[in-house]
Amino acid sequence: MSSEIIQVIQEQSSLRQAESSDAGLAESEAESQYLSFEVGNEIFAVSILKVQEIRAWEHPTFLPNSPEYINGVLNLRGTIVPVMDLRKRFKFGSYLYDATTVIIILKNKIANKDRLMGCVVDGVSDVFSYDENDISDAPDYASNLDARFIAGIMSVHKQAVTLLNLNNLLNLEMIDHPFSGDKLRHG
Repeated sequence: MSSEIIQVIQEQSSLRQAESSDAGLAESEAESQYLSFEVGNEIFAVSILKVQEIRAWEHPTFLPNSPEYINGVLNLRGTIVPVMDLRKRFKFGSYLYDATTVIIILKNKIANKDRLMGCVVDGVSDVFSYDENDISDAPDYASNLDARFIAGIMSVHKQAVTLLNLNNLLNLEMIDHPFSGDKLRHG
């Protein structure tokens, strides 16, 4: 994993604290930073502000009766964090864990409470800036990925990058629901 990516994440973490205390920041700036990563030969992204940390692959503690895509839980400095394998969640097939496999610890506010979830990915790609106004809606056709998990599509270096909808992906109520392929209402 690139030390440059880790440095940007650490800088963003410091900026988050400063931004939350500075109410005078201009809301009109539409460009945000995103972390991109690979899952099953596809490129996905999340807002860098949602990334708590990136950890090298470690085998989580087994959690009985959990869905197949929940690998277990990690103890993150006293906080128990569930670990979801995105390859399994998205039904991509190959589940080989190697030197590039990492767990991205994501933070999302659900029901006014911060929730952490570890997501196993094939590797971290890049941190990039992107204008939020240029994010396209996901097409309503021919996707093997449940549309509820897609927030939009970005074109980065002439490559399509899928922006994940963390409100749905990390929602504990949706964890138990298997991939349906249905175009159900978005949350």
